[in-house]
Amino acid sequence: MEKSEKAVITVIGKDMVGILAKVTEICAKSGVNVLEVTQSILQDLFAMVMLVDMAGSPSDVAALSEKMDALGDEMGLKIHVMHEDIFNSMHRI
Repeated sequence: MEKSEKAVITVIGKDMVGILAKVTEICAKSGVNVLEVTQSILQDLFAMVMLVDMAGSPSDVAALSEKMDALGDEMGLKIHVMHEDIFNSMHRI
């Protein structure tokens, strides 16, 4: 079985201008390709899930996670990066 190079990024927090732009900017600067994005705004709560491809990135999931943690701290958001294999294992019924 081929190893996945994909990761799942989740973002939760108070809605504000620029969340998607700043998260995707970190992805772009890290050589991470965004494959899918879904987002919702419930009253003033912002929720987003992204599937990204890290195959072309010199960064690993841990390095990307550190960058997203820093952004989350700066913007008051919870941003979590998880390798797709771990995400799938956690959500398998």
